[in-house]
Amino acid sequence: MKLPLFPLNTVLFPGCLLDLQIFEARYLDMISRCMKQGEGFGVVCIVEGREVGEAAGHFSAIGCEARICDFQQRPNGLLGIRVEGGRRFKVGHAQVLPDQLTIAEVEWLEEAADQPLGAEHADLVALLEALAEHPLVAALGMTDSVSGQAALANQLAYLLPLALEQKLQLLELDTPQARLIQLQAWLEQIQGESGVAQ
Repeated sequence: MKLPLFPLNTVLFPGCLLDLQIFEARYLDMISRCMKQGEGFGVVCIVEGREVGEAAGHFSAIGCEARICDFQQRPNGLLGIRVEGGRRFKVGHAQVLPDQLTIAEVEWLEEAADQPLGAEHADLVALLEALAEHPLVAALGMTDSVSGQAALANQLAYLLPLALEQKLQLLELDTPQARLIQLQAWLEQIQGESGVAQ
């Protein structure tokens, strides 16, 4: 399937919300087409290059579908949209159109069945609840209590201030359980380092 790509300096995860401000002609046209056709576009993380101007030189091979769930004109006159992360995908052949929009053949990645949360996830659930109180997170409206491992893993991966390389590593993992195990390992590593520093 062909999907228009929006390379950004961020990593979108399934079920997570992202606010974007659209001002370049290529993306205004893309958003207009997506809304008319009721389709989404792909968010991929820029590995090399910039968000504006010419097409990003190099971006991640794994991305996340973005579905438009709200839009409005901002006070500055620009178009503001809110998207929700959908399916993960792998980028195949990509081409840059004359207007610098990148279109790629994508392969949708299978999502593992969601699993219920267990007692071993209590610390991670508490961490997400603490993050939800931050004004920027609260403004996104992502503060609903999570009911399964997928939502917990995706929201923590999205909201925690991890390096982009770490976020991409999490997005590439095929199961929520694997994402939670990796997150737990990194958090324990950080706590261990801060313990040594005291």
